[in-house]
Amino acid sequence: MGDNIVFFAWNRPIPGREQLSAAHFQDFLQYLGGLQQTGAIQSFDVALLNNHGGDMNGFFLIRGEPAQIASLVTSEAWMTHMTRASLHLEGSGAVTGATGDLVMERMALWTSLIPS
Repeated sequence: MGDNIVFFAWNRPIPGREQLSAAHFQDFLQYLGGLQQTGAIQSFDVALLNNHGGDMNGFFLIRGEPAQIASLVTSEAWMTHMTRASLHLEGSGAVTGATGDLVMERMALWTSLIPS
């Protein structure tokens, strides 16, 4: 499984735009499902967090190989979804990162660069 990820998170729908947000959520699920079926990404998970008073209440974790992730986040479809999200979600944003075995590789690099 790919250790490269895209983490897309949000706080909550902008008040008055809840229906738009719910519809886009379904569209985004279908979009990611299609990407997974065609092999454009390896997998994805979605999480809705329990009420906790914080500013992150849900996220998608999308997994893939480096080329898959790069292709995803530079695609017109991705940019359209991210722009749509910014119009109805507070605190939405996406960032790439690492998981799995790649975490240890990145930590090894980081620790090797710490001055003695």
